[in-house]
Amino acid sequence: MGEGGRPEPPHEAGDITEHVGYRLKRAAAALRGAMDQALREHGLTVPQYSCLELLDERPGISGAELARGTFVTRQSSAVVLRGLQEAGLVTRPATAEHGRALPVHLTREGLARLEAARGAVYAVERRMIDAIPPRRLDALLSDLDRMADALGDG
Repeated sequence: MGEGGRPEPPHEAGDITEHVGYRLKRAAAALRGAMDQALREHGLTVPQYSCLELLDERPGISGAELARGTFVTRQSSAVVLRGLQEAGLVTRPATAEHGRALPVHLTREGLARLEAARGAVYAVERRMIDAIPPRRLDALLSDLDRMADALGDG
C-alpha cells in the first residue's frame, strides 16, 4: 500500500491517461469510430460486419457460436442476426434438423456486401498498423494476446 492506504499503481503513471487500460480503451474507441464511419457507406454496423466475416470463415455456425466469436451476448447476437436476415444477408432455418442449434449461412447478397465492406475495414486496420514500425507488429499482437490471457480470456 502507498501513502494514506491507497493501493500502489501497477506502473508509474502521472494520471489515468497513462494507464494501460485507458490506452487500450482509447485505441478500441478510435478503432470502433473509424469502423463505424467506414461501414456506414456499406449499410452495415460493426456487429453486423463481424457476423458476416465470421460466417464467411465458418459457414453454418450457430447463433451461440456467432455471439462468442463476435464478443456479444446471445441476446445482442440474436438482434444482429434478425437484422441481417431481414436484410437478406443471411439465412437461418426456422427449425433445426439435428439438436437445437440453427445454422446460419451467408446469402449471395451477404457475401457481396461483405466483400464490398471488407476493403474499407482493411483500410482502417492498415491506418492503425502503419502507425507503428513493422518490426513491432508481431510483438504487439503477442502482447495483446498475453494481456487477454492474463485476464482469463484465453
